[in-house]
Amino acid sequence: MSKLISVGCPASLKLSGIVVKHQFLLLGVLAMLLGCSTDSGDTYNAEIRWTGYGIPHVKAEDWGSLGYGFAYATANDGICVFAREVARANGTLSADFGASDENLASDTFHRAIVTPEMVRTSAAAMSENMRMYHAGFVAGYNRFIEDNLQSLPAACAGQKWVRLIDELELGRMFIAFGIRYGVGRFNTGIAAAAPPGEPVASVQLDYDMTPGIGSNAIALGSELTQSGKGILFGNPHYPWHGPARFHMIHTTIPGEIDTMGASLLSGSFIAIGFNEDVAWTHTVSTALRMTLFELELNPENPMQYRYGDDYRDIEVIEVSVPLADGDSRQTVYLTHLGPVLVSDELPWTQTRAYAARDAILNNNAAFATYEALHTAASVADVEAAISKQGVYFVNTIAADREGNAFYADISATPHLDMDILGNCRREVRGLPAQIVVLDGSSPECDWRDDPRSAVPGNLPADDMPRATSRRYFSNSNDSYWLSNPDEPLEGYLPTIGPERTARTLRTRAGLVFLNEHLQRGSKLRPDDIQSLLLSHRHFGAELLLDDVLSVCEDNDEIAKSCDVLREWDRTASIDSRGMQVWTEFWESARRIDGIYAIPFDPADPVNTPRGIAVDNQAVRDAVREALTAAQQRLQDAGIELDKPWGDVQFAERNGTRIPVPGGPGRHGMFSYINTDFTDGKGYTPIVHGNSYIQVVTWGEDGKPDARGILTYSQSPEADSPHYYDQTELYARGEWLQLPFTEEEILADPNLKTLILRGN
Repeated sequence: MSKLISVGCPASLKLSGIVVKHQFLLLGVLAMLLGCSTDSGDTYNAEIRWTGYGIPHVKAEDWGSLGYGFAYATANDGICVFAREVARANGTLSADFGASDENLASDTFHRAIVTPEMVRTSAAAMSENMRMYHAGFVAGYNRFIEDNLQSLPAACAGQKWVRLIDELELGRMFIAFGIRYGVGRFNTGIAAAAPPGEPVASVQLDYDMTPGIGSNAIALGSELTQSGKGILFGNPHYPWHGPARFHMIHTTIPGEIDTMGASLLSGSFIAIGFNEDVAWTHTVSTALRMTLFELELNPENPMQYRYGDDYRDIEVIEVSVPLADGDSRQTVYLTHLGPVLVSDELPWTQTRAYAARDAILNNNAAFATYEALHTAASVADVEAAISKQGVYFVNTIAADREGNAFYADISATPHLDMDILGNCRREVRGLPAQIVVLDGSSPECDWRDDPRSAVPGNLPADDMPRATSRRYFSNSNDSYWLSNPDEPLEGYLPTIGPERTARTLRTRAGLVFLNEHLQRGSKLRPDDIQSLLLSHRHFGAELLLDDVLSVCEDNDEIAKSCDVLREWDRTASIDSRGMQVWTEFWESARRIDGIYAIPFDPADPVNTPRGIAVDNQAVRDAVREALTAAQQRLQDAGIELDKPWGDVQFAERNGTRIPVPGGPGRHGMFSYINTDFTDGKGYTPIVHGNSYIQVVTWGEDGKPDARGILTYSQSPEADSPHYYDQTELYARGEWLQLPFTEEEILADPNLKTLILRGN
């Protein structure tokens, strides 16, 4: 039974409230906070109501109080993750976690690049609502620490790096996260840069700007839906661990904003979600985010670079990085084109150096964009919101209550016209093709400034692809071109993405599965869209397995693998047997030269390439070798070839294995899960893949009908009651009916409430 207790107020806060079963503070106890001021002088007044599976619904009368409650609710599930991200973005990893080379490079980069001046400029671009919201967020986060410092999760209990923050630190966090998959990937090379003659260790950079992250999305319009209203399917494939985890949350200011969805666990607003009129989601886009510039140095002074007819000085930036036992002075070098970086492929010599420019680094439009997005009432409003250019590296897919579907890639992209792309490219041996290197000596090769763009140097929103329809759009991280194969989008700059090129197996899977439903002639319901994922069909195997089995004849060496594959149901469901054999086989076989019998045809991009070229003896032999290698790898790792998929792909939670359906997207899985491989166990831990999944439409009464799941659950903390509860649901193929209306929230049998007041 719950009981009534009294709790004193934090010395620095005035507060009063009623708490019911709060997760870390007074767990399982009904508490009334007594003896605290309840006068009208309280700056913040928020109500947080938790429904089943730990979903917080934050309600307030003003933007400051909304931020206050949002931060408190987020910290309740992710305080350790958020606090660590504060340390990363503010350059204190070395002091807080030890002075490794990796931490020192990160600290040096963030202290030199994400400056207080940059944060102040970003804050100046905020609306008054957003300024109040972020001040409230800081106060709410600090309030949580004050309330819970003695009862933090085990992962950060007693750690000095869980500390109060200010608005500068929150602002640095936001900017640092935005560039994490751009110039932030090069922090080691930027921190290591030094003029010729100074010692530089070997630097290996990771040039994959979006390592493993992606998404699926479908928007349906009224011509295809049974209700005549839009349906949105959102299925981002974000990390299962760390600051980019999603966190389900609902925010309300009566009469002004009522938006539910998911924020990033280290974020400060909902990134993907819905309201009473519109639903939206994002998928990582193919557009360019940054370029390198090759600098022509003054032969008499390698600290100067030519720009036009003049030489400019390379600026020396010294920063102090705190360590556990003092400070370390570090140096970063800047040009007007961006920071200088080095790697084994990009040395700083007497005549040449390289700088990196990021399209997101000085983009201050995100707060205006998402404020407008949260209050959008139609897909036209969504288009207007993202045209403010504050969407960083993703496509936007949306549907509305009136039956409109929408797709756009309006994201932060350098403005490089065809003259630049044709005349200014520089080849650097050892760099992947997706890294664009430009001539940094010519002003004609610099990013174009266009008065139509809200962000200097960025491509104007008007020049980026978008479309509205009453039929459908789909995106699975390929470019805009085939968002609807019946009406391809064409004629855009190649920096946004390729046209008339082969699509991935995952993109084709989504299009094929959707069109199978459409060809049946009946209009679609939300259940039909859910089934696209919940069937866990393996499109790659459906397309190719029969041809692969044709090489199995009279070969005893691979007989067992062939027998398993012959009986496999060609899904990645947890009870499926044989998925592991195909997974190991195709990871190798997909690299076989000339493997497809029918090559890609731009006139039939959904159905090509297809078939295995088994009539080609070299391909046939290579397929047999790949099967042999797959069988051997599994046997060497102690993985039975016909063991149920859920027994070999799983998440471990407090000593319990939870089976996880799905598989690699690059192999043709629409239900995408990517893992590490552990000998003796299998495909675990889960790295990224299906995460916050939502299917949203509207009922006859006009109210949102939203169902969803957060595959890895609300909290990453092992001592949280919401560490794996939704993960178990996901394993069983169950989703939540998301409680959005007041009636739905109040009817939840697990309702817990916190009334939070303070200054």
